[in-house]
Amino acid sequence: MLTQPILMCMGTRPEIIKMAPVYHALKQRGFVPAILHTGQHLDMARQMYQFFHLTPDLTLDLGDERETLAKLSALLLGHIGDAMAKLSPKAVLVHGDTSSAVMAALAAFYLKIPVGHVEAGLRSHSSYDPFPEEKNRELVARLAHWHFAPTAEAVINLKREGVSPDAIFKVGNTIVDAVSLAGEMMYERTTNHAPVLPASLEKLENMLVSGRRLALVTSHRRENVEGPLAGIAAAMRDLLERDRDLIVVWPVHANPKVQAIVRGAFGDISHEVERRLFLCEPVDYPALIWLLRQAWLILTDSGGIQEEAASLHVPILVLRDTTERPELISGGNGLLIGTDREHIVAEVMRLANDKRIGEAMRRAPNPFGDGRAGRRIADILSKDLAERIAA
Repeated sequence: MLTQPILMCMGTRPEIIKMAPVYHALKQRGFVPAILHTGQHLDMARQMYQFFHLTPDLTLDLGDERETLAKLSALLLGHIGDAMAKLSPKAVLVHGDTSSAVMAALAAFYLKIPVGHVEAGLRSHSSYDPFPEEKNRELVARLAHWHFAPTAEAVINLKREGVSPDAIFKVGNTIVDAVSLAGEMMYERTTNHAPVLPASLEKLENMLVSGRRLALVTSHRRENVEGPLAGIAAAMRDLLERDRDLIVVWPVHANPKVQAIVRGAFGDISHEVERRLFLCEPVDYPALIWLLRQAWLILTDSGGIQEEAASLHVPILVLRDTTERPELISGGNGLLIGTDREHIVAEVMRLANDKRIGEAMRRAPNPFGDGRAGRRIADILSKDLAERIAA
């Protein structure tokens, strides 16, 4: 049994959600997983850790001097390097495409600690979309020892970039595991009579009567805030004014710029439209899963929500010009529609007028796996690390 920990570096809400199944699978396998919280999204992160029964072993304090990507990256590299030297892990796991993921991989490389990249191989093939995430993923691929790819397309991307096939493992996407795990946690919550929805959405459940359609909207990517976000908000206003059976729930990101743009777009709407619009604070994961399950349609620029929608078989319109999850589009689970106001309105109305389109999306198989990704990762690490110890 390993006495040195396997260090899992995470900090954003999506990272915590997608790494939670890996953590629990490692524990079941007899490993000692340790969590380094890298300092982002502290309030939301605390909720996520509690929900998934996780406790960080170390939490970074990055201070306030991180307003640029360069400053953030420098802080992360230094602090994560110090934490790794202190914990002396046998291996390091990073997830996805954040600045903390690439800096953790680099810090581990400097200390000659092998790195596993969870959700490896996703590519949009556009350097600045998403920015800086596309290049972050490519950089982690240059540093990782284990590449845990979620799909066949991700495997192909890694091989094209010269990664050894022996280092690539198609395991599925841990989001499928996480959605299943969240269902178990929500059952615990409901049996204890704990509320799932926040107070700002308490009237929503009674409004979802026959014929009403719930559209869940999220948009806060860096490339959308600087212009397209206003058009997205205007499109949702147009749709609410045109379709009296439409209900829109939009958890608005805490970024003040996002708040101003989104709320400003609905400043003078009629009372009838206002009662069908829920601009709320970012919701916790149980509430998000509830909303996803109730949704007729999802409009988002979030990568994670694309995967969660597919896992729950909910039609999705992706508010971006490119996606690093092309399987969602090619598999028929969703459509890539961009951010043009008129095009968004046209696509949503097309789904409203032709139920067959949405029904086909709901029937599409989940391209992201079978919910056993965490266990596969734990099995691979168990075998590989045991061989390293024996050698």
